Amino acid sequence: RWMATGASGRGLLPFLRLLGQLKRVPRTGWVYRNVAKPESVSDHMYRMAVMALVTEDKSLNKDRCVRLALVHDMAECIVGDIAPADNISKEEKHRREEAAMQQLTQLLSEDLRKEIYELWEEYENQSTAEAKFVKQLDQCEMILQAFEYEELENTPGRLQDFYDSTAGKFVHTELLQLVSLINTERNKKIAATSHPHS
Repeated sequence: RWMATGASGRGLLPFLRLLGQLKRVPRTGWVYRNVAKPESVSDHMYRMAVMALVTEDKSLNKDRCVRLALVHDMAECIVGDIAPADNISKEEKHRREEAAMQQLTQLLSEDLRKEIYELWEEYENQSTAEAKFVKQLDQCEMILQAFEYEELENTPGRLQDFYDSTAGKFVHTELLQLVSLINTERNKKIAATSHPHS
């Protein structure tokens, strides 16, 4: 077995091919709720990365937030999207994802291996303000997506449990504001269905 010879070397193509699987890993939460054509993990991470890119919070290292968003679910190209309903313990999920991140990053040069693995660890450990912000982006992107599915399916309120699961999770002012806007829009739709003549 040849040694990884750096990003310019032989490991790059296998790395990119593994990463490409994220486009074909559907987000499990939507699959379990029978959403038609559920998004992939990479769909979710892309909008999260853009949410990080457009933050106005100057106290955060924005570049780092974008990187964390791009890396945080990367292990799922190997282990899949493990959802709470799968009854896999937090520890076991972490162990599988950690092994997957080691496998993935070993295909890259030492510097890149370290950079990507450390970003993943920072997010997992929630050890910085940036990691905590990106965790909230993760939840925020999810409820925005839930709202969009309810709109697309014309089933206002159907995905309520995704909202319930985020109760009390938002502390960042920017995201509290965004979540409040999503809720206002969504509640209008819900009210319109339950009182069609009002």
